[in-house]
Amino acid sequence: MWKPRKEEEPQKPVATSVPVPTAVPPKEVRPVDVPKYETRSEVAHIGKSVVIKGELSGSEDLYLDGEVEGTIELHQNALTIGPNGRIRAHVHAKEVIIHGKVDGNIRGNDRVELKRSAVLVGDIVTKRVSIEDGAYFKGAIDIQREAKSEQKTDSSYAAAAPSGVGIGAPALAEKK
Repeated sequence: MWKPRKEEEPQKPVATSVPVPTAVPPKEVRPVDVPKYETRSEVAHIGKSVVIKGELSGSEDLYLDGEVEGTIELHQNALTIGPNGRIRAHVHAKEVIIHGKVDGNIRGNDRVELKRSAVLVGDIVTKRVSIEDGAYFKGAIDIQREAKSEQKTDSSYAAAAPSGVGIGAPALAEKK
């Protein structure tokens, strides 16, 4: 049944080959166009698996990479729609940066940016707009002017002009 144990013989060292490290060419690294929030400390983040139906509002900047259907109200803050963002809503924010897809009207109090991966079907109302090459946009753009207290009106130009010079008229040269 049982076999008696043989005295164990010392094992001979086995020659093993050690792999020699070889130089691997570095992988190509491409910069990703990700928004940077260097000046603002509070940024809420909604991930790509989140789905919201209804009204979304807040008092901090928002990075939205999920899906929203309804309205988004961030009057005094920035909204960034990430590359996975799918929005079917009317948006009102201080500034709006779009990397993903939006179906709805955008109102940016300060500015609206469409990055190269952006798809927007809807109207834009803002003071400043930026559309990168490759972005898809179907709609109208309404550029708003600064408040009247910040800019001179035609009547203030006429009042400041010397007599005999009107708006759009060349200045008369004095003859001596």
